[in-house]
Amino acid sequence: MRVLITGGAGFLGSHLAEAFLERGDQVTAMDIAGTEKIDHILEEPNFAYVQQSFMDDAVLEPLVADAELVYHLGAVVGVEHYVTDPFKVLDVNVNGIQSVLRCALAHERRVVFSSTSEVYGRNPKVPFHEDDERVLGSTRIDRWCYSTSKAVGEHFCFAFRKRGLPVSIVRYFNVYGPRLDTFDAGRVLTIFIGQILRGEDVTVIGDGAQTRCFTYVDDAIRATMAAGLLPEAEGGVFNIGTDRETSILEFAELMIELAGSPSKIRFVTEKSVYGDSYEDVPRRVPDAGRMRDILGVHAETDLREGLLSTIEWFSKRVPPARSS
Repeated sequence: MRVLITGGAGFLGSHLAEAFLERGDQVTAMDIAGTEKIDHILEEPNFAYVQQSFMDDAVLEPLVADAELVYHLGAVVGVEHYVTDPFKVLDVNVNGIQSVLRCALAHERRVVFSSTSEVYGRNPKVPFHEDDERVLGSTRIDRWCYSTSKAVGEHFCFAFRKRGLPVSIVRYFNVYGPRLDTFDAGRVLTIFIGQILRGEDVTVIGDGAQTRCFTYVDDAIRATMAAGLLPEAEGGVFNIGTDRETSILEFAELMIELAGSPSKIRFVTEKSVYGDSYEDVPRRVPDAGRMRDILGVHAETDLREGLLSTIEWFSKRVPPARSS
């Protein structure tokens, strides 16, 4: 099978490319990023890297035409982007999915769209089922632009499906593992791990009682592949994650323990980190029934096991020193 992955040089994209290559498929990754996360597969005979933007239809269309299955993982992600450059988040995420869907419809290619647990917003009803309502804050709060951009992307997927395009949507819940982002940016894990490997205080927002469900990348990739390969997954929306809750404080303490770090916990306010444009979500828990029953995947990796593997990978790289 010929597979195209936008965002293919990123965290999830690199793991997805690797998994399809292991199956013997031909993979083309499209991204504007450097090759750090895909250096180990660049010389694979069935792998090609196109370092171009998926926003350029002239480059995108022939790649879609040549593929049999398209994964759209390319997006602007990370809290630091939501609160500092909401225009870029909205522009790339909303317009990019339209480009992919238009090309896929023209060439009758199946698409899997990478969405997010953020679409549920701050809905207090947990666990989140795929058909639950979205509850968001004010549009004045930049934090919600990412959730909105991904929800609009989902709407476009369903609109194009009515025109005959086969699509599936996956909503990721705090996926982590080797090659996740860079130190001190993106997700809570990479922020914590930079601090831990430098022996600094680990900054926990609020009291750390807010919970997340951390999903190891291998489990997420198995589900992502199934969403594009199984006929019964077409037209579906799937939460991708574990339903095991972990508080951010517990997560920080476990990371410090596993890394053998002298770091201590330091509690900080939300505003001191992200300013006035961020609102935290107390709990984020998926109903993983569809992932298990339709995709046939259970998130089985224990958090300690997954974190050990992730910390080991990051420990081989030196976190940058703090600027004075």
